Amino acid sequence: MNVFDKLIMATLLACPMGAWAGDLYVVANAGVNLAEGEVRDVFLGDKQMAGAIRLVPIDNASTQKEFLEKVIKIDASKYGAVWTKKGFRDGLNAPAVKSGDAEVLAFVRGTPGAVGYVRSKPTGVTIIEKY
Repeated sequence: MNVFDKLIMATLLACPMGAWAGDLYVVANAGVNLAEGEVRDVFLGDKQMAGAIRLVPIDNASTQKEFLEKVIKIDASKYGAVWTKKGFRDGLNAPAVKSGDAEVLAFVRGTPGAVGYVRSKPTGVTIIEKY
């Protein structure tokens, strides 16, 4: 085994398997209680309350494409069209977009009712689902 092969092997062994799987975590502020099947409805504006708490969905620009494909089951243009209709018909605003995991987690931790998604395994928030 040459030096290059040893370097590749060391890199592969050092990375946790979860990092290769492309996991996505749907997370919520500690006060939010959602069933697993409700995530899609939250991000499409069909579920706006969890008990007495107003839900505040937040998109993650760095993983939005994958989230829309895996969880919402639509592409970005359809997602935008859904929110355009919701804006005109119901007066709802599309979820705000944060640039990455750190911003999403900070927002979710500090905002009652916040629901978002991240790639890194989160702490200090409620994990609703893992994809």
